[in-house]
Amino acid sequence: MTIASEAVDKLSCGVILFDPVEIFENHQVQVETAELSLDLQKQYQGMLPSEIAGLTEARNLYKSFNMDPSRHRPSSEALLRRVIKGKGLYQINNAVDCCNLASLSFLLPVGMYDWEKVRGDVTLRSGREGESYPGIRKGDVNLSGRLALFDLDGAFGSPTSDSARTCVSDQTRQVLVIIMATHEYSAQAMQEAIIIFSTLFQKHCRATTTFSSLLAGGSE
Repeated sequence: MTIASEAVDKLSCGVILFDPVEIFENHQVQVETAELSLDLQKQYQGMLPSEIAGLTEARNLYKSFNMDPSRHRPSSEALLRRVIKGKGLYQINNAVDCCNLASLSFLLPVGMYDWEKVRGDVTLRSGREGESYPGIRKGDVNLSGRLALFDLDGAFGSPTSDSARTCVSDQTRQVLVIIMATHEYSAQAMQEAIIIFSTLFQKHCRATTTFSSLLAGGSE
């Protein structure tokens, strides 16, 4: 896994691989999400995203790639906006629900992928003109000039939206997770995010963490 040269001074990541993961109905993750959502709703009710300190990191990441975070929202900001409005989150499966819970916990965008559907080396870079991928429950996601992940088959994810090709399903047994932040984000804070995510996945998805690392300015 490599951060391309044009993104080295803009991006840092937490990388986690879970193998195995169990996909099953787990009501407890929904209970914990509802409890956290209520706390966040009380804390941030009536505030604009630009006024919420916890969202600054993800918004700065977008701005560093010339992306308008108010137009193309980081996934963590989109989740928090739903919570603040009292809409609640969609319930997909225990892995996706757990990913959303973790993202709300540290307010960084998270990409989660079925590792068996990712082919070859992975590069994080800016998308080129004409590059896109089919999004989940939506049309093509335009990647021109935007941060995205690429493998041998092309683009498969971004901090805004994951792709249909590598999405986690009931058949998923191996999961790759990428937590994204600016290059300036502290290594300690990113390590804490990795621990939060791993702990939640072990608890709610009976997952085993087989690899975790910080990625900034190089390869893993």
